[in-house]
Amino acid sequence: MTAPVVELDRVTRRYGEVVALDDVSLSVGEGELVGLLGPNGAGKSTLLSLVNGVRRPDAGTVRLMGRDPREPAARAGLGTTPQETGLPATLRVGEVVDLVAGHYADPMPRGEVLERFGLGDLARRQTGGLSGGQRRRLAVALSLVGRPRVVLLDEPTTGLDVDARHTLWDALRDYQSGGATVIVTSHYLEEIEALARRVVVVGSGRVLADDDLPAVLAMAAARRVLVEVPESEEARLHALPGVLDVRREGRRTVLLAPDADAVVRALVRDDVPFRDLEVRGASLEEAFLALTSGTPGAPAASGAPGAAPTPATTDGEPR
Repeated sequence: MTAPVVELDRVTRRYGEVVALDDVSLSVGEGELVGLLGPNGAGKSTLLSLVNGVRRPDAGTVRLMGRDPREPAARAGLGTTPQETGLPATLRVGEVVDLVAGHYADPMPRGEVLERFGLGDLARRQTGGLSGGQRRRLAVALSLVGRPRVVLLDEPTTGLDVDARHTLWDALRDYQSGGATVIVTSHYLEEIEALARRVVVVGSGRVLADDDLPAVLAMAAARRVLVEVPESEEARLHALPGVLDVRREGRRTVLLAPDADAVVRALVRDDVPFRDLEVRGASLEEAFLALTSGTPGAPAASGAPGAAPTPATTDGEPR
Protein backbone atom coordinates (compact mmCIF):
# COMPACT_ATOMS: atom_id res chain seq x y z
CA MET A 1 0.00 0.00 0.00
CA THR A 2 1.15 3.53 -0.72
CA ALA A 3 1.57 5.99 2.11
CA PRO A 4 -1.55 8.08 2.85
CA VAL A 5 -1.61 11.57 1.38
CA VAL A 6 -3.73 12.89 4.27
CA GLU A 7 -3.36 11.51 7.78
CA LEU A 8 -4.70 12.57 11.16
CA ASP A 9 -3.56 10.62 14.21
CA ARG A 10 -5.53 11.14 17.43
CA VAL A 11 -6.11 14.81 16.71
CA THR A 12 -7.86 17.13 19.14
CA ARG A 13 -8.63 20.79 18.53
CA ARG A 14 -10.31 23.14 21.00
CA TYR A 15 -11.70 26.65 20.86
CA GLY A 16 -11.69 27.72 24.47
CA GLU A 17 -13.98 25.32 26.29
CA VAL A 18 -15.44 23.93 23.07
CA VAL A 19 -13.92 20.71 21.71
CA ALA A 20 -14.26 20.95 17.93
CA LEU A 21 -12.37 17.71 17.21
CA ASP A 22 -12.00 15.00 19.83
CA ASP A 23 -9.28 12.36 19.33
CA VAL A 24 -9.93 12.00 15.59
CA SER A 25 -7.89 9.59 13.45
CA LEU A 26 -8.31 9.47 9.69
CA SER A 27 -6.21 8.24 6.78
CA VAL A 28 -6.91 9.05 3.12
CA GLY A 29 -5.03 7.35 0.31
CA GLU A 30 -3.98 8.65 -3.08
CA GLY A 31 -6.82 8.88 -5.60
CA GLU A 32 -9.67 8.59 -3.09
CA LEU A 33 -12.79 10.77 -3.21
CA VAL A 34 -13.91 11.04 0.39
CA GLY A 35 -17.04 12.77 1.64
CA LEU A 36 -17.06 14.28 5.12
CA LEU A 37 -20.70 14.26 6.13
CA GLY A 38 -21.98 16.05 9.19
CA PRO A 39 -24.29 18.81 10.43
CA ASN A 40 -23.14 22.37 10.99
CA GLY A 41 -20.90 22.43 14.04
CA ALA A 42 -19.76 18.82 13.60
CA GLY A 43 -16.08 19.75 13.14
CA LYS A 44 -15.75 19.30 9.36
CA SER A 45 -14.32 22.75 8.59
CA THR A 46 -11.96 22.53 11.54
CA LEU A 47 -10.65 19.24 10.22
CA LEU A 48 -9.94 20.76 6.80
CA SER A 49 -8.27 23.79 8.39
CA LEU A 50 -5.81 21.44 10.10
CA VAL A 51 -5.09 19.56 6.89
CA ASN A 52 -4.42 22.76 4.93
CA GLY A 53 -2.19 24.18 7.66
CA VAL A 54 -4.34 27.16 8.62
CA ARG A 55 -4.61 25.83 12.17
CA ARG A 56 -2.56 23.45 14.28
CA PRO A 57 -3.93 20.68 16.51
CA ASP A 58 -3.89 20.93 20.30
CA ALA A 59 -2.99 17.25 20.42
CA GLY A 60 -2.10 14.58 17.88
CA THR A 61 -0.42 14.90 14.50
CA VAL A 62 -1.54 15.91 11.01
CA ARG A 63 0.34 15.00 7.84
CA LEU A 64 -0.21 16.20 4.28
CA MET A 65 1.72 14.16 1.72
CA GLY A 66 3.97 12.98 4.53
CA ARG A 67 4.80 16.47 5.85
CA ASP A 68 3.56 18.95 8.40
CA PRO A 69 0.89 20.87 6.45
CA ARG A 70 2.20 24.16 7.85
CA GLU A 71 5.34 23.71 5.73
CA PRO A 72 5.02 25.48 2.35
CA ALA A 73 6.49 22.46 0.56
CA ALA A 74 3.66 20.28 1.85
CA ARG A 75 1.05 22.64 0.40
CA ALA A 76 2.62 22.89 -3.05
CA GLY A 77 0.34 20.13 -4.33
CA LEU A 78 -2.77 21.30 -2.47
CA GLY A 79 -5.88 23.00 -3.83
CA THR A 80 -8.58 24.22 -1.47
CA THR A 81 -11.87 26.10 -1.45
CA PRO A 82 -13.09 27.31 1.97
CA GLN A 83 -16.73 28.01 2.76
CA GLU A 84 -16.24 31.70 2.03
CA THR A 85 -13.88 33.03 -0.65
CA GLY A 86 -13.08 36.68 -1.32
CA LEU A 87 -12.53 37.67 -4.95
CA PRO A 88 -11.17 41.07 -6.15
CA ALA A 89 -14.34 42.73 -7.45
CA THR A 90 -12.71 44.80 -10.21
CA LEU A 91 -10.72 41.98 -11.83
CA ARG A 92 -12.25 40.02 -14.68
CA VAL A 93 -12.85 36.30 -14.28
CA GLY A 94 -10.08 35.43 -16.74
CA GLU A 95 -7.67 37.77 -14.96
CA VAL A 96 -8.32 36.08 -11.63
CA VAL A 97 -7.60 32.69 -13.16
CA ASP A 98 -4.37 34.04 -14.68
CA LEU A 99 -3.37 35.58 -11.34
CA VAL A 100 -3.72 32.26 -9.54
CA ALA A 101 -2.10 30.34 -12.41
CA GLY A 102 0.99 32.53 -12.11
CA HIS A 103 1.85 30.85 -8.80
CA TYR A 104 2.30 27.40 -10.38
CA ALA A 105 4.92 25.87 -12.67
CA ASP A 106 2.41 23.93 -14.79
CA PRO A 107 -1.03 25.47 -14.39
CA MET A 108 -4.18 24.38 -16.14
CA PRO A 109 -4.96 26.61 -19.16
CA ARG A 110 -7.49 29.35 -18.51
CA GLY A 111 -9.96 28.03 -21.08
CA GLU A 112 -9.90 24.52 -19.66
CA VAL A 113 -10.48 25.75 -16.12
CA LEU A 114 -13.46 27.89 -17.09
CA GLU A 115 -15.07 25.33 -19.40
CA ARG A 116 -14.93 22.62 -16.72
CA PHE A 117 -17.20 24.72 -14.52
CA GLY A 118 -19.44 26.28 -17.16
CA LEU A 119 -17.80 29.70 -16.89
CA GLY A 120 -16.36 29.99 -20.39
CA ASP A 121 -18.64 32.87 -21.45
CA LEU A 122 -17.81 34.88 -18.31
CA ALA A 123 -14.06 35.30 -18.86
CA ARG A 124 -14.37 39.07 -19.43
CA ARG A 125 -16.88 39.79 -16.69
CA GLN A 126 -15.72 41.45 -13.47
CA THR A 127 -16.05 39.17 -10.50
CA GLY A 128 -18.05 41.84 -8.69
CA GLY A 129 -20.76 41.38 -11.30
CA LEU A 130 -21.10 37.64 -10.83
CA SER A 131 -24.04 36.00 -9.10
CA GLY A 132 -23.45 34.15 -5.84
CA GLY A 133 -23.56 30.81 -7.63
CA GLN A 134 -21.13 31.96 -10.32
CA ARG A 135 -18.69 33.21 -7.70
CA ARG A 136 -18.91 29.87 -5.94
CA ARG A 137 -18.16 27.94 -9.12
CA LEU A 138 -15.21 30.21 -9.82
CA ALA A 139 -13.88 29.70 -6.30
CA VAL A 140 -13.96 25.93 -6.76
CA ALA A 141 -12.41 26.23 -10.23
CA LEU A 142 -9.49 28.21 -8.78
CA SER A 143 -8.66 25.32 -6.47
CA LEU A 144 -7.82 23.20 -9.53
CA VAL A 145 -5.73 25.72 -11.47
CA GLY A 146 -2.42 24.37 -10.13
CA ARG A 147 -3.31 20.73 -10.94
CA PRO A 148 -3.17 19.76 -7.24
CA ARG A 149 -2.69 16.20 -6.03
CA VAL A 150 -4.99 16.88 -3.06
CA VAL A 151 -8.15 18.99 -3.20
CA LEU A 152 -10.08 20.13 -0.10
CA LEU A 153 -13.57 21.51 -0.70
CA ASP A 154 -15.66 22.89 2.15
CA GLU A 155 -19.39 22.92 1.33
CA PRO A 156 -18.64 23.53 -2.38
CA THR A 157 -22.21 23.82 -3.67
CA THR A 158 -23.52 26.37 -1.17
CA GLY A 159 -25.76 28.81 -3.03
CA LEU A 160 -25.84 26.84 -6.29
CA ASP A 161 -28.98 25.92 -8.19
CA VAL A 162 -29.59 22.35 -9.34
CA ASP A 163 -27.97 22.71 -12.77
CA ALA A 164 -24.88 24.47 -11.42
CA ARG A 165 -24.53 21.87 -8.70
CA HIS A 166 -24.51 19.04 -11.24
CA THR A 167 -21.98 20.91 -13.40
CA LEU A 168 -19.67 21.21 -10.41
CA TRP A 169 -20.14 17.56 -9.46
CA ASP A 170 -19.27 16.46 -13.00
CA ALA A 171 -16.14 18.63 -13.01
CA LEU A 172 -14.93 17.23 -9.69
CA ARG A 173 -15.55 13.63 -10.69
CA ASP A 174 -13.70 14.20 -13.95
CA TYR A 175 -10.70 15.77 -12.21
CA GLN A 176 -10.53 13.09 -9.53
CA SER A 177 -10.61 10.35 -12.15
CA GLY A 178 -7.14 11.47 -13.18
CA GLY A 179 -5.71 10.28 -9.85
CA ALA A 180 -6.22 13.27 -7.56
CA THR A 181 -7.36 12.89 -3.97
CA VAL A 182 -10.50 14.89 -3.18
CA ILE A 183 -12.01 15.50 0.26
CA VAL A 184 -15.34 17.30 0.23
CA THR A 185 -17.49 18.34 3.19
CA SER A 186 -21.25 18.64 3.16
CA HIS A 187 -24.27 18.37 5.42
CA TYR A 188 -26.32 17.13 2.45
CA LEU A 189 -26.46 13.36 2.12
CA GLU A 190 -27.55 13.80 -1.51
CA GLU A 191 -24.32 15.64 -2.35
CA ILE A 192 -22.08 13.06 -0.74
CA GLU A 193 -24.05 10.33 -2.47
CA ALA A 194 -23.41 12.02 -5.84
CA LEU A 195 -19.67 12.46 -5.29
CA ALA A 196 -18.08 10.14 -2.78
CA ARG A 197 -17.16 6.48 -2.80
CA ARG A 198 -16.08 6.55 0.83
CA VAL A 199 -18.03 8.45 3.47
CA VAL A 200 -16.81 9.65 6.86
CA VAL A 201 -19.64 10.76 9.14
CA VAL A 202 -18.59 13.38 11.69
CA GLY A 203 -20.71 14.44 14.64
CA SER A 204 -19.87 16.41 17.77
CA GLY A 205 -16.21 16.44 16.80
CA ARG A 206 -15.80 12.68 16.45
CA VAL A 207 -15.85 10.12 13.65
CA LEU A 208 -19.14 8.23 13.95
CA ALA A 209 -18.79 6.14 10.81
CA ASP A 210 -16.18 5.51 8.12
CA ASP A 211 -17.29 3.17 5.35
CA ASP A 212 -18.22 2.91 1.71
CA LEU A 213 -21.28 4.75 0.45
CA PRO A 214 -23.77 1.82 0.45
CA ALA A 215 -22.92 0.96 4.06
CA VAL A 216 -23.44 4.53 5.26
CA LEU A 217 -26.69 4.86 3.30
CA ALA A 218 -27.90 1.69 4.99
CA MET A 219 -27.05 3.11 8.40
CA ALA A 220 -28.93 6.29 7.57
CA ALA A 221 -32.10 4.42 6.58
CA ALA A 222 -34.92 5.23 9.00
CA ARG A 223 -38.71 5.23 9.23
CA ARG A 224 -41.22 7.64 10.76
CA VAL A 225 -43.80 6.09 13.07
CA LEU A 226 -46.58 8.62 13.70
CA VAL A 227 -48.92 7.80 16.55
CA GLU A 228 -51.32 9.60 18.87
CA VAL A 229 -50.68 8.84 22.54
CA PRO A 230 -51.70 10.58 25.79
CA GLU A 231 -49.14 13.18 26.87
CA SER A 232 -48.65 11.22 30.09
CA GLU A 233 -47.34 8.29 28.05
CA GLU A 234 -44.81 10.17 25.88
CA ALA A 235 -41.89 9.65 28.26
CA ARG A 236 -42.21 5.87 27.76
CA LEU A 237 -41.66 6.21 24.02
CA HIS A 238 -38.01 7.24 24.45
CA ALA A 239 -37.26 3.88 26.08
CA LEU A 240 -38.68 1.75 23.27
CA PRO A 241 -35.96 -0.39 21.63
CA GLY A 242 -34.49 1.06 18.44
CA VAL A 243 -36.07 4.51 18.77
CA LEU A 244 -33.59 7.18 17.65
CA ASP A 245 -35.68 10.29 18.14
CA VAL A 246 -39.05 11.33 19.54
CA ARG A 247 -40.74 14.59 18.63
CA ARG A 248 -44.20 16.14 18.73
CA GLU A 249 -45.98 17.15 15.51
CA GLY A 250 -49.40 18.59 16.22
CA ARG A 251 -51.60 16.04 17.97
CA ARG A 252 -49.35 13.13 17.07
CA THR A 253 -45.90 12.01 18.18
CA VAL A 254 -43.24 11.01 15.66
CA LEU A 255 -40.80 8.22 16.48
CA LEU A 256 -37.76 7.83 14.24
CA ALA A 257 -36.42 4.28 14.03
CA PRO A 258 -34.68 1.95 11.54
CA ASP A 259 -37.26 -0.81 12.16
CA ALA A 260 -40.84 0.47 12.27
CA ASP A 261 -42.28 -3.01 12.78
CA ALA A 262 -40.23 -3.47 15.96
CA VAL A 263 -41.50 -0.14 17.31
CA VAL A 264 -45.14 -1.10 16.69
CA ARG A 265 -44.61 -4.48 18.36
CA ALA A 266 -43.03 -2.74 21.37
CA LEU A 267 -45.99 -0.35 21.65
CA VAL A 268 -48.35 -3.32 21.83
CA ARG A 269 -46.12 -5.42 24.10
CA ASP A 270 -45.63 -2.57 26.59
CA ASP A 271 -49.36 -1.81 26.55
CA VAL A 272 -48.86 1.82 25.48
CA PRO A 273 -52.29 3.25 24.61
CA PHE A 274 -52.21 4.62 21.08
CA ARG A 275 -54.38 5.39 18.06
CA ASP A 276 -54.12 6.77 14.53
CA LEU A 277 -50.92 4.86 13.69
CA GLU A 278 -49.08 5.68 10.46
CA VAL A 279 -45.68 4.60 9.13
CA ARG A 280 -43.76 6.62 6.54
CA GLY A 281 -40.27 6.78 5.15
CA ALA A 282 -38.06 9.34 6.85
CA SER A 283 -36.53 12.13 4.81
CA LEU A 284 -32.78 12.01 4.17
CA GLU A 285 -32.38 14.95 6.52
CA GLU A 286 -34.23 13.19 9.33
CA ALA A 287 -32.31 9.96 8.87
CA PHE A 288 -29.03 11.81 8.78
CA LEU A 289 -29.80 13.82 11.92
CA ALA A 290 -30.59 10.57 13.70
CA LEU A 291 -27.26 9.11 12.57
CA THR A 292 -25.29 12.10 13.90
CA SER A 293 -27.39 12.87 16.97
CA GLY A 294 -25.11 11.11 19.46
CA THR A 295 -28.16 9.51 21.08
CA PRO A 296 -27.58 6.12 22.69
CA GLY A 297 -29.56 4.34 20.01
CA ALA A 298 -27.94 6.07 17.05
CA PRO A 299 -26.10 3.73 14.71
CA ALA A 300 -22.35 3.99 14.31
CA ALA A 301 -19.67 2.11 12.49
CA SER A 302 -17.97 -0.70 14.32
CA GLY A 303 -15.42 0.77 16.69
CA ALA A 304 -16.57 4.35 16.15
CA PRO A 305 -17.39 5.87 19.53
CA GLY A 306 -20.46 7.97 20.14
CA ALA A 307 -20.17 11.42 21.61
CA ALA A 308 -22.20 13.81 23.65
CA PRO A 309 -23.02 17.08 21.89
CA THR A 310 -20.57 19.90 22.48
CA PRO A 311 -21.76 23.46 22.99
CA ALA A 312 -21.90 25.65 19.91
CA THR A 313 -20.05 28.93 19.65
CA THR A 314 -21.62 32.16 18.51
CA ASP A 315 -19.01 32.73 15.81
CA GLY A 316 -19.38 29.26 14.32
CA GLU A 317 -15.69 28.33 14.76
CA PRO A 318 -16.07 24.60 15.47
CA ARG A 319 -17.47 23.54 12.11
